[in-house]
Parts: sequence; structure tokens; C-alpha cells
Amino acid sequence: MSFEELLEQVGGFGPFQLRNVALLALPRVLLPLHFLLPIFLAAVPAHRCALPGAPANFSHQDAWLEAYIPREPDGTLSSCLHFAYPQALPNTTLGEERQSRGELEDEPATVPCSQGWEYDHSEFSSTTATELQWDLVCEQKGLNRAASTFFFAGVLVGAMAFGYLSDRFGRRRLLLVAYVSTLVLGLASAASVSYVMFAITRTLTGSALAGFTIIVMPLELEWLDVEHRTVAGVLSSTFWTGGVMLLALVGYLIRDWRWLLLAVTLPCAPGILSLWWVPESARWLLTQGRVKEAHRYLLHCARLNGRPVCEDSLSQEAVSKVAAEERVVRRPSYLDLFRTPRLRHISLCCVVVWFGVNFSYYGLSLDVSGLGLNVYQTQLLFGAVELPFKLLVYLSVRHAGRRLTQAGTLLGTALALGTRLLVSSDMKSWSTVLAVMGKGFSEAAFTTVYLFTSELYPTVLRQTGMGLTALVGRLGGSLAPLAALLDGVWLSLPKLAYGGIALLAAGTALLLPETRQAQLPETIQDVERKSAPTSLQEEEMPMKQVQN
Repeated sequence: MSFEELLEQVGGFGPFQLRNVALLALPRVLLPLHFLLPIFLAAVPAHRCALPGAPANFSHQDAWLEAYIPREPDGTLSSCLHFAYPQALPNTTLGEERQSRGELEDEPATVPCSQGWEYDHSEFSSTTATELQWDLVCEQKGLNRAASTFFFAGVLVGAMAFGYLSDRFGRRRLLLVAYVSTLVLGLASAASVSYVMFAITRTLTGSALAGFTIIVMPLELEWLDVEHRTVAGVLSSTFWTGGVMLLALVGYLIRDWRWLLLAVTLPCAPGILSLWWVPESARWLLTQGRVKEAHRYLLHCARLNGRPVCEDSLSQEAVSKVAAEERVVRRPSYLDLFRTPRLRHISLCCVVVWFGVNFSYYGLSLDVSGLGLNVYQTQLLFGAVELPFKLLVYLSVRHAGRRLTQAGTLLGTALALGTRLLVSSDMKSWSTVLAVMGKGFSEAAFTTVYLFTSELYPTVLRQTGMGLTALVGRLGGSLAPLAALLDGVWLSLPKLAYGGIALLAAGTALLLPETRQAQLPETIQDVERKSAPTSLQEEEMPMKQVQN
């Protein structure tokens, strides 16, 4: 008897699984609230050099400012420079005197802001960029971008740690660690007294949040039968979209970065309490030989799903036989992902795909400027467009399969970014449409990659494999904010980089095996058998095909 047969007896999709999806919805909502938080947290409002006697109203750009602040080539007042000496304007007495001496003939000298900056607080009361004594603008603007990179670097390290530890100590226990760590470190970030403290605590928060990205999807899938994995995977991913749109609302209502960070962190407290009802993965328990616990969870699943269970078929002895077939002899390691040919091929392809998905998604998501909308409208639009694309994913993975859906959504992202490069700056409406389309395709790619990767790896290495791929993916996420700085070299270079990497990932996705009608593999041998000749597969272990 296999675990799939056990699951069929207790119910592979019912109230037990739906309750599990609902309990694990909170981590999915929290992830975009933190991952996309820099859109509001690190926003850079209009600013200019702080000057003695400057008008109180920032928008009151009168002749007084003309005498102190130079203009950029586009006609706007400079944000980072001021004149070394006040400039007398023409048609004034002093100006006429200086003009007669020929002083207006020379290019006036400018210097960087020496007394800080004045910020436009009409949209944000405070951000990390405007924080007193931080002033992450002009020469320090790289530090503002770097904070996002540090955060995703933390996610990168956390993905590897949580992937390995959850395969060794269990999904549920490590999910508790992720909740508690995120709560404590998020509160510490909100109380930061310096940029260094903020950067360190945000990096560690990213490491804690990685636990959500690694654990939640496999914990859901390992309780689901084959035919309902797709619908449950897409349904649970809609909670991410809800978080994206919720961020627009929370950011609109809370304009101070410390209170905003506090608001997206405190929901971890009820999340900790909800773990009381979250079940451990019975699949994982059986691979560890913990038969008694697995038996208890299976009986609980059968009761909630209203399934009458035969004493013989679901006795502890019957479950022990399943455990004997699936028990892991030694602890998993990341090297196991590369020891055998099939797994090595899957792992190498997955890391490329995950890098491309993350790099293009966060490159698009964190760039909310130049669309003719304010930051709140853009964020809401970017969230709303994800819903129809999730429906597209649901239909596509059921009929076209996981592999073609993954490649197609990444190709759509690349085409949207590439076409946007060809649109002139005067055609803002077309640029907005292409940006929204690119965001939709990139989210569809993100939704697919979690489902696809979870089905490719065996139960004994599923968390480890997810940890490796998420690690490389977060490397892409951490580089996306820095890639935006390439606009100083060439304005279109960031979009070209995002689109090019997405195109490379699309081609790599075609090299992965299809999983649409296959059961979840339990062991490394299950994965390797799939690459064996058909006759050999029939002799050793036939794959049970189920209509999806």
C-alpha cells in the first residue's frame, strides 16, 4: 500500500484540507506585505536642499528658489545641488549690477546639499529615505536600494536553512520558528535607531520570512490527492494577491514607515496561535518512521472528511507497512539533489527558472513609477491584475500542463518588457498597459513555479529542493532592486535585463519533465525511475496516471 492509497481512504480533498488551506492563508498574505513593502517603506518623495529662509510650502517654487537652486536639464529644480552663492535674477537691481560686471556670463558654481534636505510630505509623512539623520537620497540613494537587497539576501540564506531544517525536524515546528522570528525581528526593525540597525534587522526578518515561502506550499500539497493539487495550489496563491492589494490599502492609510512596518508585522501573533490546528505532514512523518503520529493525523483527517475507515486498512500496523517502504535511512542533504542524474537535471533547471521568475517579478513589482498613476493606484492595479492571470494559470496547468504554462508565462513577461522598450515615452497609456501585462504574466509564472517545483521533488527531499531553488530565486529578488540602478548607464537597461533573464528562464523551463498527471514522488528512486525505459518502469513501479 502506498501513501496515495492511504490518502484516498481518509479523503484527499475535503473539510480537513480546506481548513488546512485556510489556516495557512495568513503566511501567504504576510509575504507580499513584507516583500513589496519597500514600495512605501523606502519611497523617495520630492526633495531639495535645506536652505535658511526657504519657503515653508514645498510646492511654492517662486523666484526665491530660482536664486538658490539650479534647474535640471528637464526644467525641474535640482534635488541634490544648490548654488554656492545666491544668484541674482535678471530684472532685479542686484542682477543688473552683477550683469554689468559680467558675473552672469559664467556658469554659476554648484555644491552638494550641506545642511540636509527638505522633503515633500504631502504623500508620505516619513519613509526610511526621509528619516532624520539617515537622508538616503542623492549620494546615499544606493543605501536605500541596498536595504531591499539586504532583505532578499536574508531570504536567500533563510530559504536554505528552513529547507534543510524542515526536512529534518518537521514542517510544523519550523513554521512556528518562522512566525516567532518574524514577529520579534519585525518589531525590532520598527524600533530601529540607525540605518545599520534597520539593515541588520530587516535582513534577519527576510531570513525568518523565508520559512513561509518554503514550508506552506509543500505542507498543503502533501495532504492533497493528485486531482485537487492544482485547484488548491491556485486557490492558496490568491491569498498572495490579496496581500498585494491589502498593501495598497494599508500603505494609503498609514503614511509613517515605523507604524506601517508595525502594522504588517503584528498579524504574526494570531498566526502563532493558529498553529495549534495546523497538522504536521503525514507523508513526512512516515518517512521519519513516526508511525504513531502519522496514524493519529490520518484518523483525524478521516473524521473531519466524514470517511468511514476500515480498522484493517488504516490500522497502525497497516500504516507501519507504508512507513517501512518510505522511511528515510539517512538525513537529507543538499548534495542529494545532485547525486543522481534525474535529480541533478531537475535541480539545475529549477534554479535557473526560479532566478528568472524572481528577478523579473520583483523588477516589475518594485518599479511603480512612470505609469501616470500615484503609487497607491499602481499597487492596487498591480494586485488586481493578478486575479485573472491566476485563472489563466488554473486553466493552463490543467490542460496544457505545468511545463508549457511555466515557459509561456515567462515568455509573456519577456515580450511585455521587450515591447515596452519600443514604446515612446509620449505613449504613457500603452506603457501602462504593457507594464500591467508584464506584471500579470510574471505573477502567473510565480504561481506556477511553486506548484511545479513541489511536484518535481520527492517527499524526502521536497523541502530541501524548495530551499535550494528558493535560495537562488531570492538571489534574483535581491539583485532586482540593484539592477534598477543601471538606468544611470542607460535608461532602458533595467527593463532589458529583466526581460532577457525571463526569456532565458522560459527556455530552461522546457527542459523540465511534465508532472500534470503524475503522483507525488516519495523517494529518490521514484524520481529516477521516471527516466528509465518504459518496460523497466512497468517491471519496477508503474506510475499511476490520474485524470487531472
